[in-house]
Amino acid sequence: MATKEIIELQPQALWKNFAKVCSVPHPSHHLKEITGLMVDFGKSLGLDTRVDSVGNVLILKPATAGLEKRKTVVLQAHLDMVPQKNNAVNHDFEKDPITTIIDGEWVRANETTLGADNGIGVAAAMAVLESKTLKHGAIEAFFTVDEETGMFGAFGLQPGFITGEILLNMDSEDEGELYVGCAGGLDANITWQYQGVAVPEDDIALQITISGLKGGHSGLDIALGRGNANKLLFRFLKEAIIRYEARLASVEGGNMRNAIPREATAIITVPADSKEDIEQLVSEYANLFNEEYKEIENPVSLVCREVELPELIIPEEIQDDLINSVTACPNGVFRFIPSMPEVVETSMNLSIVSADAAHIDIKCLLRSSVDSKKEELASMVESVFSLAGAKVAFSGGYSGWNPNLQSPILATMKEAYRQRFGKDATVAVVHAGLECGILGAIEPHLDMVSFGPTIRHPHSPDEKVNIPSVERFWEFLVATLENIPERK
Repeated sequence: MATKEIIELQPQALWKNFAKVCSVPHPSHHLKEITGLMVDFGKSLGLDTRVDSVGNVLILKPATAGLEKRKTVVLQAHLDMVPQKNNAVNHDFEKDPITTIIDGEWVRANETTLGADNGIGVAAAMAVLESKTLKHGAIEAFFTVDEETGMFGAFGLQPGFITGEILLNMDSEDEGELYVGCAGGLDANITWQYQGVAVPEDDIALQITISGLKGGHSGLDIALGRGNANKLLFRFLKEAIIRYEARLASVEGGNMRNAIPREATAIITVPADSKEDIEQLVSEYANLFNEEYKEIENPVSLVCREVELPELIIPEEIQDDLINSVTACPNGVFRFIPSMPEVVETSMNLSIVSADAAHIDIKCLLRSSVDSKKEELASMVESVFSLAGAKVAFSGGYSGWNPNLQSPILATMKEAYRQRFGKDATVAVVHAGLECGILGAIEPHLDMVSFGPTIRHPHSPDEKVNIPSVERFWEFLVATLENIPERK
């Protein structure tokens, strides 16, 4: 079913706005159209609509008559989505709308990310803004930019731009769970600069590509043990270099710091008489990877084809340093929370590897709910790559969001959920970066909870959102707004 048919789902007020979001390209750093959509939307309702210096959009809606004394609620969501697609589909995220498909009880896209993360939250806020029947105090709908690539909108918030006392972040992905804490994050940026060297005489060039991996969210899915395309490719490359005198010309693996790499490609050169040996090694490693990941992954594809010789390749010493450091680099779960052993505390995603005959760029995302463990992991990363002669720099660091189990809005929402659904909501901490930690540091007075519908496999083409959970999420949001307490 196509996008137009999701507007027939319940609640229609939310789904029709999600269809609007899907109709406008909105990958991170390409948000002009969706920002314009939001500004026009707010103004069309006659509401005070503002844009700050970094592009965040704020739309203010007055309280329902008689509820002016209620605390002001900030409904917060981010406008950008992660652009990931399967090779088989022709899709330009900067130009093309998202095509949605109803698949049983789920909505998904056509072999691309759906953008339910965080388009459903955006749509929910839009539905509240345009409703003439909901009962609520004053609303500040706050839409941030470029969350997925570094939370730039949250970091760019100026004190006083939002004034509400309560913030409801609608960017969580398990309906019935109320999140009151999250992991902090840190970006590692690793670089080498050098001069390329000539290709050995009588070598041929081969392109080695690994694909078919599931990928996924580098926080929410990191404990699933999925394959990291960069790590697997370098595992093969090290063996090819040791056994068959392969030389490395270039590598491209991964494209988002917060997505587990699904695909990676390298171009190597080898003596012409080693071609069949490399092809056999490719076959052996393809079988090995599929055996190791048969309970976790889709079928893993590792293929080899001859390509045109490059002009230059990476110097052998740099090549060896790169291979060894990527092989040694931590990746995956580093530690679980001792008091909550089912929840990841600290993790690492070897996100992007890009190398050619002149430079290497590697990007990693480190996450932890404990700053000291994040610093320990950063020290390990710095040590590994510094020993290999690389320049290592860290950026975009932010602390986690520390839980406040005595939060007044948490108590209100727990009671509202119990009254609406006859069971208790789960209070949890998530191993992902939520903007709450940053926003709470800028506006310390905010009382915050994060919640949302059930979304599976965000940041991958398998992303999907559960339709019944969206209806429950909406009903819960409405019930929460109706029960916001008055200012003291």
